[in-house]
Amino acid sequence: MSEPRLLPLLDAPHPERRDAARNREALLLAAQRLVDHCGVDGVTMDAVAHEAGVGKGTVFRRFVSREGLMAALLNFSETEWQAAVMSGPPPLGPGAEPWDRLMAFGRSRLETTIKHADLIRHAGRAGSRSFAAYSFVAMHVRYLLGELHVTGDLPLLATALMAPLEAPILDQQVRIEGLEVDRVYAGWVDLARRVVRSP
Repeated sequence: MSEPRLLPLLDAPHPERRDAARNREALLLAAQRLVDHCGVDGVTMDAVAHEAGVGKGTVFRRFVSREGLMAALLNFSETEWQAAVMSGPPPLGPGAEPWDRLMAFGRSRLETTIKHADLIRHAGRAGSRSFAAYSFVAMHVRYLLGELHVTGDLPLLATALMAPLEAPILDQQVRIEGLEVDRVYAGWVDLARRVVRSP
């Protein structure tokens, strides 16, 4: 099995023109600066327009609604994360042993999901990670399990490893139950060991 390839996260009927793609990226970078500076609650269409130096109508034409903007920002971040998995430095990127990559994947996915929890909530139904994002993660975990010579039903074992790193689970454990992130990660490592060592 070969490593997964990057998948387009935002479905579009036609490829964007180069200038349209640049404008979209400029708006998303402006929105990300606002998130970093004042949190998701402080991100409005007006604020993004002001930060990017464009009219409010431009932001609405591009993203339709605040939820659409949040979903696009989430996918923008997902694309960066995928690039780190595919070509970033090890151990998350290529070049490390499969077990080390799996551990780096778990920690990175957990931290990324927690970091974007508010963004996911504010994106509403549009904030669920896209099918392309899920497929990329599933293929990556299956690839690593194959490299580790795990036997059994790899698609289901990969799902078992991915589920604890999803937003609803982490929201319940970290935000509601107050579990420490290190405890959650240690539990995930224990699960991964059991999967990898399973007969």
